[in-house]
Amino acid sequence: METYPLQSLSIEEAKNLQFKLIDKITSHFRGDEILFLGDVGVTRGINKPIYTKKVEETLADFFDVEKTMLVRGAGTGALRFGFMSFLKPGDKLLVHDAPIYPTSKTTLESLGISLIFADFHDYKKIKQAIHQNHSLKGVLIQHTRQKIDDHYDLEETIKTIKSINSNLVIITDDNYAAMKVNRIGVQAGADLSTFSLFKLLGPEGIGILLGSELFISKIEKWNYSGGSQVQGYEALEALRGLIYAPVMLAIQAEVNEKLLQYLNSGKVNYVKKAYVANAQSKVLLVEFTEPIAEKVLYYANQLGAAPNPVGAESKYEFVPMFYRVSSTFLSADPSLSKKMIRINPLRSGVETVLRILKTAIEKATLK
Repeated sequence: METYPLQSLSIEEAKNLQFKLIDKITSHFRGDEILFLGDVGVTRGINKPIYTKKVEETLADFFDVEKTMLVRGAGTGALRFGFMSFLKPGDKLLVHDAPIYPTSKTTLESLGISLIFADFHDYKKIKQAIHQNHSLKGVLIQHTRQKIDDHYDLEETIKTIKSINSNLVIITDDNYAAMKVNRIGVQAGADLSTFSLFKLLGPEGIGILLGSELFISKIEKWNYSGGSQVQGYEALEALRGLIYAPVMLAIQAEVNEKLLQYLNSGKVNYVKKAYVANAQSKVLLVEFTEPIAEKVLYYANQLGAAPNPVGAESKYEFVPMFYRVSSTFLSADPSLSKKMIRINPLRSGVETVLRILKTAIEKATLK
């Protein structure tokens, strides 16, 4: 089995991203404004809280896009609004020939969108799908991997699609990629990017759309009511989370790499092989020589590892997480459920993860 994880930022690159965001904040806020918690309500003239607008303008500047908008519903809500901005029931959307992330699938089904599948690793198949479907309206590209062996290059895929039909609207799901990699979809040529800010140390349920003003302005008009607004205090909390996310995520990636080397050195009994993969967050996949995955997960929980995600990398998750292989990966290979687990070190170090894993294996294999 081969995996092709996205290239994570180095700690030095992550520091520079943090510094860039701070610089942009100082260009959009007075110093004393940062010391306030933010406003609430619908401000006349902008129809949203003042601090929400300021944060949106800051992030548009930071990501070098025309416009950004904070929305409710986290990454799922952001994608849903993104789809609604250019799709109508019955429209066709091109997607990668792989299991679609469950919440995205639910949204597309509820909107009555017809899916056209093409293998994004094969540009000839992409071209063929576009030419055979003249009424195609757009393309969804998931930045992270949908199958273990996915390896398509986001930027090249976007470039290929636009060269075939520049009128197709490309929307990218950048969950688990934003603030971890050099460029998100919209920075690589997509029309819209979406991701959850809850997964980047932000408040519960807040997502973001970035990109074309044409589409995002439509979404703003639909969200005119006061109850639809992301409040100023939530916007500032999301901004504070983004400041700390890149360095934290770079440290996490470094721990993953060290664990990978150790586990593949043959020093841990019953470990056949370990892989780093984006499934969907960047994690360690540990394959066992025996079908002990479920028992290992049970004992890992007893030993202090989190058994399931909250936001998959939210502010609430700091102990290492030992959990089952993702549903999209299992759709491609159901047999993985017995012999493979996911480990996300989150804020922990190598020693903590190894202690829990070794002890859980020992307990799971006691005769």
